[in-house]
Amino acid sequence: MSDTKVVLIIEDNEQNMELASYLLEEADLEVRKATCGEDAWRELERGVPDIVLMDMSLGGEDGLALAGEVRRLHGVGFPILALTAHAMRGDRERFLAGGCDGYISKPINTKTFVDEVQHWLLAGGRKE
Repeated sequence: MSDTKVVLIIEDNEQNMELASYLLEEADLEVRKATCGEDAWRELERGVPDIVLMDMSLGGEDGLALAGEVRRLHGVGFPILALTAHAMRGDRERFLAGGCDGYISKPINTKTFVDEVQHWLLAGGRKE
């Protein structure tokens, strides 16, 4: 049985997906990808990941609503991080209140991104 941690990235922007995937795969993490809610549910049926990175604006879908639904159906055994360009006052708090455990702003900082994800993987489930 592998100890490789599984990261599910739910992101509809191809460049953002490729950059995040590349950085995480270089850190020896298994990356599963979804570009919309339907793909996300399909990936979750394959097995619950160790962490979810969730874009909050999924081409017409509400990422926050999807995060809340994932949390409701799959519990708190893994962190969900908002991966978003939304950086207005109150956005971070709204995402945390809506079911996300943390927040990583886009564009991602390539120097700190993997460390941020690793921090949450080491912390495990929901931090409240």
